[in-house]
Amino acid sequence: MSKIGRKPIDLGNVKAEVKGQEIHLSSKSFSDVHLLPQSLKAELEDNKLKLICDDAIRENKTLWGLHRALLANKIKGFDQGFERELNITGLGFKGVLSGEKIVFSLGFSHKIDFPLPKGIKVEIDKTGQIIKIKGSEKEKIGLVASKIRSLRPPEPYKATGIKFADETIIRKAGKTKAA
Repeated sequence: MSKIGRKPIDLGNVKAEVKGQEIHLSSKSFSDVHLLPQSLKAELEDNKLKLICDDAIRENKTLWGLHRALLANKIKGFDQGFERELNITGLGFKGVLSGEKIVFSLGFSHKIDFPLPKGIKVEIDKTGQIIKIKGSEKEKIGLVASKIRSLRPPEPYKATGIKFADETIIRKAGKTKAA
């Protein structure tokens, strides 16, 4: 039996409605439909959503855990939201929010415009060094954060560049003076 798939999902403030293989989710500001494979069924009990898998086939059990995790992430995103933080390190390196895009100054001869996808909100502190990416979809937030990081990944000698807030950079020693 799947250890993840059998756990019920607490709905919190999210409203769920089961219509066959479709699960309609809605909250104050978001709504979405999740489609389940034929081998899975969904039930609502006491403000909890439970997925049921009747087959003993291994592939169906893995789908059971996968769809439970996907639904749990959607419900958590609709209820609380997700956030990812990036830090910019370097002399003159910064990001500025202008409309629906971020303009980066990262030590290149030009500025870089980064357009923001729909459903993503960004907060940048007054120094332009700390970027907080917020939204309801965990996958989209991670994708945007990794694309921003790829504009100037941190280098190992001075650790300048864009890094995740929880990331540690392994520093390398520079050249040593010959004696």
